[in-house]
Parts: sequence; structure tokens; C-alpha cells
Amino acid sequence: MKWIAQQILTLAMISASTACTIEPLLNRVENPGPYQVPGQVQKLHQDMFIADLHADPLLWNRDLNKRGSYGHVDVPRLLDGAFSLQVFAMATKTPWGLNMESNDDDSDMLVANTFIMGWPSKTWDSPFQRALYQIEKLERFAAESNGAMEIIRSRADLERIAAQQPKRTVGALLALEGAHALEGKITNLDILHDRGLRMLGPAHFFDNKAGGSAHGINKGGLTEWGRELIERAERANIVIDVAHSSAAAIDDIAAIARLPLVVSHTGVRGTCDNQRNLADRHIRAVAETGGIIGVAMFAPAICELTIAEVARSMKYVADLVGVQHVASGSDFDGATKTVVDAAGMALLTQELLGLGFTTEDVSLMMGGNVLRVLRQTLPVE
Repeated sequence: MKWIAQQILTLAMISASTACTIEPLLNRVENPGPYQVPGQVQKLHQDMFIADLHADPLLWNRDLNKRGSYGHVDVPRLLDGAFSLQVFAMATKTPWGLNMESNDDDSDMLVANTFIMGWPSKTWDSPFQRALYQIEKLERFAAESNGAMEIIRSRADLERIAAQQPKRTVGALLALEGAHALEGKITNLDILHDRGLRMLGPAHFFDNKAGGSAHGINKGGLTEWGRELIERAERANIVIDVAHSSAAAIDDIAAIARLPLVVSHTGVRGTCDNQRNLADRHIRAVAETGGIIGVAMFAPAICELTIAEVARSMKYVADLVGVQHVASGSDFDGATKTVVDAAGMALLTQELLGLGFTTEDVSLMMGGNVLRVLRQTLPVE
């Protein structure tokens, strides 16, 4: 009854007419641009495979083929940022009172989101249907983009995007944030895979049937169902993303992983010490699988909202385990305030070069490592 009362109260307080006012308050930018870097840096940036491991624009109501006046990601701004690939995450349930320390699964803030954003009624009480609807949205955006965005489902798709010169098309990769969206049925993973899912995060902000969340109540390890899920996902060439997973779950996943692991969006405790961020031992554990750490651009990840702090976190990972394990994982459009939006990514290239990294090193950190992992993990066709 408590949960039902929360939803009724929420829906009574807000209406569909307020939808357009919500996102500008949530997805803000510390440095909104315009962005400028020296011509030589811009040329180097343009020639690199630029990739980001996590963005959430599918939660919102913007047309991603149009340049937005708020938020962080759309196709025009991705092209301005010289992106080759953006991972589009699908969040399907978040609790009320969301925090980094301890959340249960007894409430669902996205009920209100689906209602005020005008999503189909089948999504109102079903995380699985919310995932399918977000896939439909991305498919529609890609179909209406006149070739400016293409969903990547295979290595062949990836290589076609990587070979572009000059860049005219952004590759889009689908990721699921939390196994709760499968609603207890591993067969639902097969359905999502057939629709293009290529990355799976077992946990989001609360513990679920697969295992513990870093922000859950029990923060336990991988369950037997979770082990079966990981094994099935890897057989289907779905990359496993341990962002938001508990320490115990990361240990368990790293012990059984056959493919490189990803941490799609995180900070590191070595530069910003809090519950949200990754300890050194887990940075090493992911690196030992051949995996990559995507450094985010919001305050809990980097503590101070500057491009220098993003680069400092990336350098920390590089110093600890090598440049081949560093990536970008902005958390664009994740109800966050980020340092820049997608159009400003060349500022990060400039900052990394200023720290003394070689062009080759920066190229790996800005997307080359993502390209390597996807070449190892995506299905051939």
C-alpha cells in the first residue's frame, strides 16, 4: 500500500504538461560552451575513434536528431564532438530517495517518469517493457537520422563506423542498466539481445535477483541465478558492465568472466573517495580481464566539476594499470550535472595531451580501448 500511495501522490502532483520543464533542471552542464581548442588538437581529436560508455538520453522526451538547448546528448552534438560511438543505456527502475549508500527496491520513481513523459501504458509498471520502449525509441531515431546514427549490433557494423573518414555517422550501442529489468526471466535477455542489446549491467541502485548493488541494502555477491545470467550473456556476446555492482559482486563476476569486463561510468577512490567510486583492487580486477574503466563527468565521480579532474582520474587509472584500460563514461543525461556536453569532448583530448600523454595514448583512452573490447566481444554478424 505504501508503494501505491507514493505513485498516486506523485501523479496527483504532476502532469504531462510539466514534462518539458523537468529535464533542464536535472541534466545541466557546468561549462555549456561554445567549446574551442587549438586547430592541431581538433585535428588530432577528429582523427581518433572517440567513444563514450554511458549516456541516458532515452529516458527523456527530446528528439535526438535535433540539437537541444539543454541536456547533454543528441546527434548534432555527438557529431560536433567527433564521436564515433556512444553507448545508450536503458535505466528501467530507480527508487525514491535515491542515494549512493543504501536503497531498497520497494519504490519506483520511473512510474512517474513514464507517465509524465507520455510513455505507453504497458511501460507504467513493467521495467522490461520500459527497456523495449527505449529500444524502439533508439531504432526510430536511427531510422529518421538520414544516416547520421546507426545502431551497432555486430563487428561488421563496428568496423564500418570505425573506417569512416571523415566522420558522418555516430554508432549507437544499447546497454541495460540492471538485471531487474528482466523481471526474473533469463529468456527476456534473449529477447533484448535479438533487439540489439550488447551490454549488460547486472545491478543499478538496489540489490536484485542477480546480485548486490554498491548502493543496495545487503550489497551481496553474485547469486546462482546471476551466475547463469553472466554465462548466458557472454555466450551471446553481450559485454558485462560492473558499474553499480557491489564489491562482492564484482569479485564474483571477475572470477568467472571469459570476456573483458567494462565499468561504464565511474570515478576512482584514488582521486575521489566515496561509495560510488572504484577501489584500486577492482580497477586491477577489471584490467586483468582485459577490460576498461569508463571515467564519468559528474560530481560524485570526480568530486570537482572540471575537465582537469576528469583527466586526473583517467591518469590515475593509467598509472595504476596502464593506458590500455582507460575510457570515457560520461553519464551524460543521467539526471546529472556534467563538466561539458557531448560537443565538448575535444577539451578532454586537450587536457590529456597537456598531462604529457602521447597522441597514441590519448587515442586509446578516448575510444581506442572501447574499439578493442568491442572487437573482442561483439558477434561477428
